[in-house]
Amino acid sequence: MLLSYCPVYAAHVKKINLDDAIQLSLSNNLDLQAARIEVELAKNGVKIANRLQNPDFNIFYNYGRAGRSEPQQIGLTETVEIGKRAPRKKLAKSELYKKELDVKLAEFTLEMDVRETYVDLVGAKTVLNDLLAQDMLLCELADIAQKRFEAGKATQTDVIQAQIALNRLATSVNSARTAVNAARNDFNKALNIKEESDIIYDTKEDFLPGETVFISLKTPDFNKKLPPFELVAQKALEKRLDIRAAKQEVDIARKNLTVVSRQRIPDVELFGGYAYLAHTKSDSGNYEAGAYAGAALNNIPVFYTYKPEIKNAKLQIEQAQINYESAKNKALKDLSTAYERLITSQTNLLFYKNKLVKDSAELIRISQKNYKEGKSDLTSVIMMQQSFREIVTGYNNALTDYYTDWIDFLREVNQEDFNLFDENL
Repeated sequence: MLLSYCPVYAAHVKKINLDDAIQLSLSNNLDLQAARIEVELAKNGVKIANRLQNPDFNIFYNYGRAGRSEPQQIGLTETVEIGKRAPRKKLAKSELYKKELDVKLAEFTLEMDVRETYVDLVGAKTVLNDLLAQDMLLCELADIAQKRFEAGKATQTDVIQAQIALNRLATSVNSARTAVNAARNDFNKALNIKEESDIIYDTKEDFLPGETVFISLKTPDFNKKLPPFELVAQKALEKRLDIRAAKQEVDIARKNLTVVSRQRIPDVELFGGYAYLAHTKSDSGNYEAGAYAGAALNNIPVFYTYKPEIKNAKLQIEQAQINYESAKNKALKDLSTAYERLITSQTNLLFYKNKLVKDSAELIRISQKNYKEGKSDLTSVIMMQQSFREIVTGYNNALTDYYTDWIDFLREVNQEDFNLFDENL
C-alpha cells in the first residue's frame, strides 16, 4: 500500500467519511465535553440564585438566679431578602443562555475544524498520489532512455539524466508522505477522541474530487460567478454566534447592575418562638408559657451605600456595549477578507483547470512520444515533466484552497448550510 501511517506504536488505521467524522467528534471530542459541563454548571447556578435563606434555630436559657422571672426561649430566625432574589435569578438565566451560545459556537467551530483538516488530509494524499503517478511516468521515461542507449540511439547522458530526475522526484515523494502524516495527525487532533486511542482515523477518499460538491460539504460551484459582497454581507452576519454572545454580555451586565443596586435595600429579619417560665422560676409558682415575635432591618445602607459597586456595574455595561460594537465591526471586516480569499481561490482554480492542466497533460504525452521516436531530446522532456508536476501540484493546492476558503467563509457566517446563490440574498 503506497499510503501508510507508521507511528512508533501499533495502531489501527480506520477510514471514515466526512459525515461520520463530524458526528464522531460532536459525540466524543474532549474539549466539547468540557464546554458542555459549563452549561450544567450554569443550570445549577440558576437554582443557586433562586435559593431561599435557611432559618436559624435559637435557644435562650438562663441559669441560676439570672433565670428568676426571666423566660426561657426556643425559636427560629429567618432572613427575608427584599428585591434581590428575582434579579439574581434573571442574571443567572442570562448567564446560562450565554453558556449555551458558547457551546453552540464550540460545536460549530469543531465541525469546521474537522471539515478543514479532513479536506487538508485528502488534499495532501492527492498531491502524494499525483507524485507517485509522476514517478511511474519518469520510470517509463528512464526505461525508454535505457532502451534507446542500448540500441545506440541515445547517449549514456540520457540514462543518467533520467535517473537524476527520478531521484529528485523521490525527495518530493518523501516530503509528500511527511505532509500526509502531518495532515492525518492534525485531523485526529481535531477529532480529539479519548476512547480507542489505538485507532488512527483516516479519510475515506484518497483524491480530491474536482466536482462542484465535495462529499457532504456543499461547496459553491466554482464555475459560477459569485455574487457581489454587498449582497452577501447583511444576510451572512445575521446568525453569527459570537455577535449574539457579545450582545448577551450586554444583557448580563445590565442585569448585574440591577443585582448590585438591590444590595442597598435592607433585608428583613423575622424571629419568633416559644417562651416559658418553669414553676420554680415563676413568681406565681406556676408554669407560665407564651410566645414571642419580632423583626429587624439588616444592613441598612447608612455608612456604605455600594456606590463603587454600582459605578463598576455601569462601567461593565459600557464595556460590554463597546465589545458588542467591536465584534460587529470586526465580523464585517473578517467576512470581507474571507470572501475575497474565496473569490481569489476560485479564480486560481479556474485558471488551473481551464488553462494549465489540460494543455500540459497533452503536451507531456506528445513530448514523451516524440522522445521515444527520436524527435526530441530528453532534457526537454524532463523539464516539461517537472513543469507539469508543478502545475498538477499547484492545481491540487488551488482545489484544496477553494474548499478550505469556503470553510473559512462559513466560519465567518456561522452557518453550515449558507447558500450564496439564495434568491433572498
